[in-house]
Amino acid sequence: MLLQRVLTAIVLIPLTLAGIYLLPDTGFRLFVGVITVLAAWEWANLSGYKNQFSRVAIAAVVAAVLVLVHTFIDVNSIVWPILSLITLPWWLYAASAVVRYPDSARWLCNRALTLLMLVPVLIGCWVGLVWLKNQPQSALLLTWLMLLVWGADIGAYFAGRAFGKKKLAPQVSPGKTWAGVYGGVVTSMVISIVIALVFLTGHSLKGWLWLLLISSALIGFSVMGDLFESLLKRHRGIKDSSALLPGHGGVLDRTDSLCAATPVFVLLWFVLSVI
Repeated sequence: MLLQRVLTAIVLIPLTLAGIYLLPDTGFRLFVGVITVLAAWEWANLSGYKNQFSRVAIAAVVAAVLVLVHTFIDVNSIVWPILSLITLPWWLYAASAVVRYPDSARWLCNRALTLLMLVPVLIGCWVGLVWLKNQPQSALLLTWLMLLVWGADIGAYFAGRAFGKKKLAPQVSPGKTWAGVYGGVVTSMVISIVIALVFLTGHSLKGWLWLLLISSALIGFSVMGDLFESLLKRHRGIKDSSALLPGHGGVLDRTDSLCAATPVFVLLWFVLSVI
């Protein structure tokens, strides 16, 4: 299993970086859109839609929504980042659902309601990533975001193994600990400081405080994305969202943290751009 995970990661990481650095805007939208549609196919199953026809139909509807947004909303307008930022309150609600689980599980029995949650999670992430792709220094921004998510995952893994005793949310994901969260936050801050020192200049003390604050919040949201998907899988009674990625489970299992972290990173860059 470990060998499968490593081999899959060896393929996925260069593929992701190639999409960031080599693809033009339209190609990047398509690249991320394919990932989003596959994740929607998996989300349909997590929502209780087991029939393959229903899952494919739901994925097709999501694809149609992405095409509509791509066609009719100018990425340079203020509407585009707002579409990503308005998902943040939803993630706060998701956090409360994780904290209150299993008492919060009653609404998960409503398939349509659970299905609708893919809008802020998946479509909101796609919108945020595309907006970042259209910003100055877009390759740096997207690499920064990926490094924050990947670095936090690695930091959480090693900190959790070394110091993890107090469980974070044992009824949702027994393997996660508070030590892992702290390890992820520290890793996130170090990555952000290094990138800011090397590539970004001219920020005031206020800008640095915002940088550290939102970097920490980003990791908190990324952990919540992971936990919320774990909640859906536990309620559904399955271990992985699918078996598309050997050793890693499904697309959602690899992108759940990114889905929650992306709107926070959009906020980070939005704030730093005006300070």
